[in-house]
Amino acid sequence: MYYFLSLLIGIFVAVMITVNGGLTSLYGIYSAAVIIHIVGLILIGTIILFRREKPFAKRFPWYFYIGGVLGVGTTASTNFAFGQISISAILAVGLFGMSIAGVLTDQFGLFGMKKHPFRAYQIPGILLVLSGIIWMMNGGFSLWPVLAVFGSGFLIVVARSYNARLASETSVFVSTFYNYVCGLATAFLVFLFFGLEEPIWMEFRLSPHFWTYLGGAIGVFTVWLSNVVVVKIPQLYITLLMFVGQVFTGVLMDALIDGAVSTQNIIGGVLVSLGLALNLLFERRASRRLTAQRNLVEE
Repeated sequence: MYYFLSLLIGIFVAVMITVNGGLTSLYGIYSAAVIIHIVGLILIGTIILFRREKPFAKRFPWYFYIGGVLGVGTTASTNFAFGQISISAILAVGLFGMSIAGVLTDQFGLFGMKKHPFRAYQIPGILLVLSGIIWMMNGGFSLWPVLAVFGSGFLIVVARSYNARLASETSVFVSTFYNYVCGLATAFLVFLFFGLEEPIWMEFRLSPHFWTYLGGAIGVFTVWLSNVVVVKIPQLYITLLMFVGQVFTGVLMDALIDGAVSTQNIIGGVLVSLGLALNLLFERRASRRLTAQRNLVEE
């Protein structure tokens, strides 16, 4: 079930990136980040009230709350790169950043997460994943947008780790609530420094498409689901499953909206999927062997 939920997160993320990109085009990077967090906070705040939870009942170390702060960085980085490099490059570079962070987190138990040491049988699958990333990165792109997206991928892993730790001490809903409270405060401060000359101040206008404002609401579900799965399966597998869902949803959306199909994305997605499937197959076999050995010892 947790593998399926990780795939579902990727589907939500693909839709969210498209929606947030449209909002950014309308209002600007930093203004869009504020609007996204306001919408998300309204939704999760309503859920908290309906469930009668008390998010301020306990206090925790400051780093438990940084998920929302880092989330602003990931949103702003992706919005910054949107339109400067291809969607394929955004997906591939973001996956690369998340994969590196995921491997390090699993190997060393960083950010308070459970250790999932790297095994030799994972190498063939990892090589397939890397080939998919390289294939999707094929083509020219600018340095700064690429670095921004790579950094955002790394920050996503850090943010979901601390969100999950907060969720384990409270609930997935309270953790998501704090993600948006801290995220909105950070987004607003960044907006005051960098966003006062954005289009929203020149000529404010509402989008005729209501779904343009739903990125924050979709984000609530992605954060909530991440809080559920991140303590159950390795970070690397979460990242790769999210990517598979994200890529193929993106291909489907492009086909429906523009009538275009990205062969580059499909091939990259297939290679990553094969690498992931190979690793999961080898891991299941290793788990069965370990279980059999334990049963023999007990007998």
